Amino acid sequence: MTAEQALAGALQLAGLGVAPLAAGLVQTLKGRLQGRRGPGPLQPYRELRRLWRKSTVAPELAGPVYRLAPAVVVASTALALLVVPIGGQAPDWGLGHDALVLVGLLAAGRFAIGLATWDTGSGFALMGASRDLTFAVFVEGALLLVIVLAALAAGGSTDLTTMAAAAAGADVWREPAHWCAAVAFALVALAETGRQPVDNPDTHLELTMVHEGAVLEYAGREQAGLQWAAATRLWIVLMLGVALFVPKADGFGVQLAVTAVAIPTLCAAVALTETVLAKMRILRVPLFLGGGAALCLIGLATLLATGPA
Repeated sequence: MTAEQALAGALQLAGLGVAPLAAGLVQTLKGRLQGRRGPGPLQPYRELRRLWRKSTVAPELAGPVYRLAPAVVVASTALALLVVPIGGQAPDWGLGHDALVLVGLLAAGRFAIGLATWDTGSGFALMGASRDLTFAVFVEGALLLVIVLAALAAGGSTDLTTMAAAAAGADVWREPAHWCAAVAFALVALAETGRQPVDNPDTHLELTMVHEGAVLEYAGREQAGLQWAAATRLWIVLMLGVALFVPKADGFGVQLAVTAVAIPTLCAAVALTETVLAKMRILRVPLFLGGGAALCLIGLATLLATGPA
């Protein structure tokens, strides 16, 4: 293991604790953009501390699936965090760095929550999970198309370190396919992290909840773990976007500096998007994500028509 890989691994582990800060920064910036004070960037940590001190309350019909689901979500999210490289480097944690592994780990957490809602039979939780799983069909399909385009730029490899290396420099931005993939990834990122216009993470209306509705039956430490996983999912998507779609020069130090600037910038972009765009109707979400998939297909068609530059 090189010194760069060791530092990247240390930063990956630090992300386990830093991840909620990104969600808090989005909340703070959104409040400022809406003309109010809003919560501070450390508010997610206060929420996690408050929930951690509370006892868990389980529904009467809860079974083992309900009780195991939060642990599966937390574990799969933590493992997904270790797959995404930082600064184009990542140590070997035994998981590899394949983008398809990352997609599978994110899907595992979603699937576990879906099973838990069936275990309890709660009406609102089932409604939220059914919406979440319906969106997931389109999210994962569009994300796989984004990965295909990014992998073609890396010579067909789905290894994230190879893809990140291929995305460094200016050459890749001469390809229309890369622009299509970047825009499509932005649309997928909003849906994957449950942000507006697809979902509203701050809502408390049961009839409009998606992700929050699916975890409605949890409380205490289990709810704290699920909230941490949701914030970490945002962090993972932001780091993946920086690795694959933020312009930067080659070199570990340069990429670390770009990452340090890009993460707050992307948080500001998410806050601005949530301020400008209202939550769309549920039936329009597949069209929203279908637009991202269509962009990827257009980019793939340009590659097939012209070949790599």
